[in-house]
Amino acid sequence: MRKGLFVAFCLWLVVGLIIPAGHTSAAPYFYDVGTTHRAANEINYLAKGKIVQGSLSGYFYPYKNVTRAEAAAIIGRTLNFDGTQRATKFKDVGKGNFASGYIQEAVEKNIISGYKDGTFRPDQFVTRGEMALLLNRAYSLGGNTISAAIQQLKMKGIAQGLADGTFGQDQPIIRADFAVFVAKAINPKFRINYQATAIQQATVNALTLNVRQGPSTNFDAVAVLKKGQKVEILHIVGSWAYVRASGMEGFVHTAYLSGISQSNPAGPSDKLLEYVKTQTIIIDPGHGGSDPGAVANGLREKDINLSVALKVQSLFKDTGFNIALTREKDVFVSLSGRVDFAKKMNGDIFVSIHTNSGGGTGTETYYYSAAATNPYVEKSKKLAQCIQKRLVEAWNATDREVKRGNLHVLRENNMPAVLVELGFIDRKEDAAKLGSSYWQEKAAKAIYLGILDYYASESGLNFQPLYDRVQ
Repeated sequence: MRKGLFVAFCLWLVVGLIIPAGHTSAAPYFYDVGTTHRAANEINYLAKGKIVQGSLSGYFYPYKNVTRAEAAAIIGRTLNFDGTQRATKFKDVGKGNFASGYIQEAVEKNIISGYKDGTFRPDQFVTRGEMALLLNRAYSLGGNTISAAIQQLKMKGIAQGLADGTFGQDQPIIRADFAVFVAKAINPKFRINYQATAIQQATVNALTLNVRQGPSTNFDAVAVLKKGQKVEILHIVGSWAYVRASGMEGFVHTAYLSGISQSNPAGPSDKLLEYVKTQTIIIDPGHGGSDPGAVANGLREKDINLSVALKVQSLFKDTGFNIALTREKDVFVSLSGRVDFAKKMNGDIFVSIHTNSGGGTGTETYYYSAAATNPYVEKSKKLAQCIQKRLVEAWNATDREVKRGNLHVLRENNMPAVLVELGFIDRKEDAAKLGSSYWQEKAAKAIYLGILDYYASESGLNFQPLYDRVQ
């Protein structure tokens, strides 16, 4: 009996020497990333998928700065690039460089570039601003400049600023933060205030299809789909799609999906860009100036309408669409003045933003149904349905549905026109959302997505790159 206990103790001692202390399911990979480390979940997720690596001695060095070579390798692994070491176009990146294969393919895919002197500078540190731009390019997030890329990361819940209120775009990024941003970029479940929105649908064409935790076969399978099963595609990472089916979400390879349209990783197609340049969107923040609109719960309708409208305008920036607001500050504009402005701007659609009152709750959207004055009845109805659906989903609001309304800005317009009532300012629960910057942003995103839904239906073009800007 004592001999058995002695053997067991020896085995325990040996195992204790081999396995790091605190080597639990929450932090099984690195000695210096414990269970309480702020980035433990994201680092371990990427390590499980063999996307990030540590030293041979088992350390991750989370506070070391990230080099350009490391950034290319990490992003390349998420996109399943061929990491085979090979010759590159850069005089300072030889075949023996550990990241040479990833660097060359990332350059070919326009994710990263070298310098005019023919160098890549693989050991140069990556700044937080450069990181934002790399992620936007790699995952088609929509930002084409550092400032726009930072905005996209914040908007999608991928990144936040520093304690001083800035993003610190010129500061080097450390390995822990880089891991957090990459994990959030590829897997939406890591994002802040995550809410998935489908961008297209597809059908499983394999007999069975594994759904995985990440975009490679290195990640565990969490479910199995069957041939013919429908899936909603939420976003795409390289050749993998993040899908939703039967109440669960995960990654599947796009080769086993039918009906999927892959977007150009570089951004919108030329055909799409040419189309959106011809379209002018009129956003109409209701009331203003001497006309406050409804007032309740310490809020004024005119302020809410303008705030949401400006957020919608910001979302459409750099999309190629022409967007104009009937007012961009707190001024009074008459109803006829709003219609005249829309006509003068040769608007293609008109979206008026309002806040309701009268004791109800929920969201509703109006269109004018008599073709005698505004001939775009069916298109107005479609636009109203698209925006209403997105708003109800984003705000988890009571659906007061799409309704006919004999309203001046709808009746007298000569383009598809709708009027949105976000919620009831005199209802405490609705007012809490109406006065919240967070919920206003969600309303703006919903209006943006609803407008894209309308245009995608009307044009038949693939709007996925523009959906990706806010997913």
